[in-house]
Amino acid sequence: MAIRLSIIVACRNEADAIREFLDSLLRQNLAGIGWEAIIADGMSDDGTRRILDEYAARDNRIRVIENPGRIVSTGLNSAIRMARGEIVVRMDGHTSYAPNYCRVCLETLLRTGAENVGGPARTHEAAGLARAVAIAYHSPFSTGGARFHNPDYEGPVDTVPYGCWRKSTLVDLGYFDETLVRNQDDELNLRLIRRGGVIWQNPAIVSWYWPRARLGALFRQYFQYGYWKVAVIRKHRIPGSWRHLAPATFTITNILLPLAALAAEAMGERGMAKITLAWWLSLVALYSLATFAASFRCSRNNWRLFHYFPVIFATFHFSYGAGFLSGLARLMQRRPHSLSSTSVFAKITR
Repeated sequence: MAIRLSIIVACRNEADAIREFLDSLLRQNLAGIGWEAIIADGMSDDGTRRILDEYAARDNRIRVIENPGRIVSTGLNSAIRMARGEIVVRMDGHTSYAPNYCRVCLETLLRTGAENVGGPARTHEAAGLARAVAIAYHSPFSTGGARFHNPDYEGPVDTVPYGCWRKSTLVDLGYFDETLVRNQDDELNLRLIRRGGVIWQNPAIVSWYWPRARLGALFRQYFQYGYWKVAVIRKHRIPGSWRHLAPATFTITNILLPLAALAAEAMGERGMAKITLAWWLSLVALYSLATFAASFRCSRNNWRLFHYFPVIFATFHFSYGAGFLSGLARLMQRRPHSLSSTSVFAKITR
């Protein structure tokens, strides 16, 4: 049977989640459709490669290749170049998929005529902090109202998790940008939209992502998102969405206002110091009120989680904002490759 569908995956050190992903891959309802799966392993050292080879030995439609670049973009590009199918579906090793995931992706791509299709972001059921992170992830207060966080929305969006394209579209776009450790999918979708393409979200395309279960891991993840967003904006001279600038604006305002109040006090300008301090305290009060309201809304079905939400929202906002400001600082140094994959921020954290 001719291969029509190529499933591509880039992973690294996913031993805890990779079996569930592979099982969901092999449960795909693809009767009558020729398919292959190309998994680029980023030199895993936690046993992931052994598990991948085990599944590849069981099913010859699964091919495992090495990704010496160790980042998502280099792995995906290697897989795309080897893909024999006319349609490419991206999957992730930290996610599990409904049995009809690939089939509905294919049907949606053909029905809508869009250049990229995908489903909304959904999270696995979890307990405790991980459950609260999953709920907060879908709150407009944490994500700025991005449509792909709405599990019921169908229509045009600016990005989708993972994605499904014709291979020719990815080739025409020039593949994923290999200078980006994070946000490589957002950047590719920005290029697609700027050339007039349409990205379509269909809620019938169902997958479940494992959210971070520790605040430290969540902080590192969103710090990297903010940091690498600067590289995307530098490349295109415009943000993909203005909501991307909000956390950085909020973070720097919370740094500058108290510093300005201290500076005014040191210069003997007590009136200005009091006014500046009042502005800052008003901002803090408004943020606290908004956080309380969002936490109340998120806790309506499970009040035992309420105490988690304020710190989770703060982690989302301040980690992204701090990462964005760090990216700006590195950019202003004008050092060669200051945002390259050789940076300390190139590590993929899970």
